[in-house]
Amino acid sequence: MKPTHISGKLWVLRDPHGQLYDDVDTDMIFHNRYLHITDPAEMGRYALDNLRGWEDFAQRVRPGDIVMAGRNFGAGSSRQQAVDCFLSLGVGALVAESFGAIYKRNAINSGLAVVTFPSLSRHAETFRNGDVLSIDLGSGELQLNGVRTYRAQPFSRVQMAIYQAGDLFAYGELVAQA
Repeated sequence: MKPTHISGKLWVLRDPHGQLYDDVDTDMIFHNRYLHITDPAEMGRYALDNLRGWEDFAQRVRPGDIVMAGRNFGAGSSRQQAVDCFLSLGVGALVAESFGAIYKRNAINSGLAVVTFPSLSRHAETFRNGDVLSIDLGSGELQLNGVRTYRAQPFSRVQMAIYQAGDLFAYGELVAQA
């Protein structure tokens, strides 16, 4: 089972003006020019390369790192590759003020930790690239650099069960065996 506490180096998606990126759509996350790639292991190298200022993200991110963005992350199409590219890189969690509904459902079903932090915009200036963010998925507690604490939405019971099982299919197998 996956751990309910995650800690990793933070990547805060900011635009060229220093503002937290809002409305990052699935085409910015994984551009349609790469849709011919069908191996999820290959998808990571193209993550965010269509997002201005983040074209080299895939070369810099490390397994276990955490990505933070503003409102409506993953808006747009139901492009599964926009989730799979982060899984391929081993990203530990995505934290955003809100997520596109289809994107959030795809991420949950794939076992990617997506954490909704509704008050993020009020605190955005305190988060920096390279900070260490610790997340308690059960309580929603976020701890920045071991000092400051914030409150995000805790995982629902079902979201936690799917996440800990690994993905929706593994969760379904567990339920069927029970």
